[in-house]
Amino acid sequence: MTQVSDTEVFDFAAERGKCPYDPPPVFQRRMAERPVSRIRLWNDQPVWMVMRHADVRAVLTDERFSANNLAPGFPLITPSGEALTQDNPTFVRLDPPEHGRLRGMVNPDFTMKRAIALRPQIQQIVDGLVDQMVAKGPPAELVEDFALPIPTQVICLILGVPYSDHDYFQSCTRVMTDVKATEEEVGDASQALTDYLTGLIARKAEEPGDDLLSKLVVEREQRGELSRDDVVAMARLLLDAGHETTAMMISYGMLLLLRHPGQLAALRADEKLVPGAVEELLRYLTVIHTGVPRLATADVEIGGETIRAGEGVLCFLPTANRDPGRFSDPDTFDIHRTDRGHMAFGFGVHQCIGQGLARVELQIALATLVRRLPELALAVPFEELRFRHTMFVEGVYELPVTW
Repeated sequence: MTQVSDTEVFDFAAERGKCPYDPPPVFQRRMAERPVSRIRLWNDQPVWMVMRHADVRAVLTDERFSANNLAPGFPLITPSGEALTQDNPTFVRLDPPEHGRLRGMVNPDFTMKRAIALRPQIQQIVDGLVDQMVAKGPPAELVEDFALPIPTQVICLILGVPYSDHDYFQSCTRVMTDVKATEEEVGDASQALTDYLTGLIARKAEEPGDDLLSKLVVEREQRGELSRDDVVAMARLLLDAGHETTAMMISYGMLLLLRHPGQLAALRADEKLVPGAVEELLRYLTVIHTGVPRLATADVEIGGETIRAGEGVLCFLPTANRDPGRFSDPDTFDIHRTDRGHMAFGFGVHQCIGQGLARVELQIALATLVRRLPELALAVPFEELRFRHTMFVEGVYELPVTW
């Protein structure tokens, strides 16, 4: 067995093994040999890599680990991360109590109750996209024709962002979530998105509508609870996070089901299996694959190692969700799995605010595809697909399908 090295520079776009859904072999080796160990980032900064389910959960629930990316020593995963530290911080990069104050302002719009209330509108969006695919005829490109428009239209509806502008803000998001993008490229895309939302929010201040951004301006900014920069930063966070991850889960999840025809047939035979299938897809794929960064503010023991105050930590969700100490036969995809508890949405106070909405979108999207296009199949050989291993959010760039 090769001993893992504390001086290894970690590549988050590392080569995959035979299965593109699995974490890279170098990640798996660390998980097996030393699940809490030091690595070095692109800037030679030493940080701790935490990989087991229990250890990741411990870090993400311990307030001695800070999410403040402006703090000295906070781990920046890529060189382009420097550009994003110039932005106004949002609640995902703030610690309690300020985190709770800001998150509480938008939380009512992202509860499971609110997501369930949106089901008829989401179903209408999904049916409309399938209608367009059927009318056009096969083949179709499932990412652009189906997976991406669903969460994009939904988050635009909630925020009050014109869907007609989706090409513009999606292009900004693609650059900002590319691990290989330069600091200049990310900075330009970030500024472009900020400028776009600044103009949109200024118009909402003049003519507010029945949407979340208008509510933040009228009910929060004008009462002095938020600055305009705060509103813009919150809009950026919700718009970015509200479409990219769910879109990749829809298309990547459908691809995985197509590669497991027996389990896909089970879904066709019993739609009640869909919620459980969605949870297994979230666990097995875990599309956020670059690590959740934290900074220790005190000495803390995690997994038998002492992490000192001022040291950075990366919590790796894909290996946590494949931890044999938490899940039986973790590398097997099984929609009938009963051992739940994945952390695809993170954990603790900073876990994804939109997870209820994402679950509803995934359930409706996959159930509708399975029901309305029972003969759905890949239109190209699997080997020709291009995987997004250099992006912060994994998936496929395109998914050509036929039926």
